Amino acid sequence: MESVISEFEGTLLKDPDPFSYFMLVAFEASGLIRFTFLLTLWPVIRSLEALGLKKLGLKLTIFVATIGLRVSEIESVARAVLPKFYMDDIDLQAWRVFSSYEKRVVVTETPRVMVEKFVKEHLRADGVVGCELVVNQFGVATGFVKDGVGLVSGRVVGLWVDVQPSMGLGRAGSRCLFLSTCKEQSLLPFINHQNYKHQLLRLLPVIFHDSRLVKRPTPSTSLLILPWIPLGIALATIQIIISLILPIWTVPYACGILGCHFIVHGTPPSPSSPPTSSGILFVCTHRTLMDPVVLSIVVHRRIPPVTYSISLLSEILSPIPAIRLTRVRVVDADKIKKQLSKGDIVICPEGTTCREPFLLRFSALFAELTDQIVPVAMNYRVVFFHATTARGWKGLDSIFFLMNPRIVYEVTFLKQLPYEATCSSGNSPHDVANYLQRILGSTLGFECTNLTRKDKYMILAGIDGMVSLTSNANRMDKFVNSFKKTVSTFQTGLTKAHYQAFSVLTNPAALPQPKEVHF
Repeated sequence: MESVISEFEGTLLKDPDPFSYFMLVAFEASGLIRFTFLLTLWPVIRSLEALGLKKLGLKLTIFVATIGLRVSEIESVARAVLPKFYMDDIDLQAWRVFSSYEKRVVVTETPRVMVEKFVKEHLRADGVVGCELVVNQFGVATGFVKDGVGLVSGRVVGLWVDVQPSMGLGRAGSRCLFLSTCKEQSLLPFINHQNYKHQLLRLLPVIFHDSRLVKRPTPSTSLLILPWIPLGIALATIQIIISLILPIWTVPYACGILGCHFIVHGTPPSPSSPPTSSGILFVCTHRTLMDPVVLSIVVHRRIPPVTYSISLLSEILSPIPAIRLTRVRVVDADKIKKQLSKGDIVICPEGTTCREPFLLRFSALFAELTDQIVPVAMNYRVVFFHATTARGWKGLDSIFFLMNPRIVYEVTFLKQLPYEATCSSGNSPHDVANYLQRILGSTLGFECTNLTRKDKYMILAGIDGMVSLTSNANRMDKFVNSFKKTVSTFQTGLTKAHYQAFSVLTNPAALPQPKEVHF
């Protein structure tokens, strides 16, 4: 069996410096304070590297990025955040050589927990060798590593007892001990290296990811993001106020001055006129929380969306009313029908957002309720922050989105679905939903998948993505009722105490008599 061992940083990844990935761990698992503190230490870490103390610099980076963090949080970041940034930095030529061998092992300078998920699932590696974080009895990282960072390469030798690895992949000047144990060594660039005896594996794409940051936080990028955050908060606040108080047809012009631009393709349909005709059902691809808001802005009228899970804060800040669904099919169908009898509505049948160029499976419920269906392809581009999250607080989605210095939202209106393609002509709801998914995917150049909301949340957060059917109003009612019961109980107890005190004052004999003490 032909085998290969490869360095991760600087070989499979283009960038040999893992500092930006520790910045991601600091930001996503801890917050802005640790992120800022680690950035301020970057000159110190670089100075240590310049003095030939690279191992010490890496240990300092690991310590600051991980001390006090729960290992479960680090694993969550490694599962939901890091794979996207690793994938963007993959050296495709190195990957082709690496994937052409039967047994594949990766060696990394960083803690194994940060790399293993990506390397095994997306690069199809059979093993990962890296340092191990020291964890206390409460599952919290101490910031130290069990194995010295420089001794990691030496552990690779134990993986092959009787045979030598066929190939070792590295970079010039890496000083990796494992290269000398391989039959052959190959250094970057791998231009003339070909080993196509075995069928090449496909690099599995990252479909779901969950970082708030759009770009990998290298030191230079981080120095742009940090000073922009207070300015971005002010910018988001101004845009939210504009959308709430100004007529909706003025919003594109007012927000355009602040860096938010809308590109419209196709012709939006005219407003429906119930009760003489049913309302139009706009079926949109779901890229961000702002999809229905942007649709309302470009058609110059407020069209309510049907939504499954939206935070109370997002609902308050939204310039359009939302219709909450319950995931109970009969109840939801009745709600949508009632709203269509009043006017137009927006629906995103994917059920959740997807940042990458993929479309999730469409729910077929909408296809049963009306024939007045207009497909709308939505896409967007931002600079610093993403507007969606599966692990964080969804209430900040719209704020993070509007904090970007430049936003471009592209809206493409397709022609209304012809009668022949609707359920009224005999098509099943699933056929209609799949047809819409295909034409919207073709319009955007996206790949259609069978993945669902449940798949997304299982990958990113380890949960099924289901939320309680109890609405915010019902939660508030329960809270108020519980509070009233508590107050009532307290008042009842207080009344009894008052009665006992009154009895004592009016009848002193009721007091317990002290016992006589004889000396």
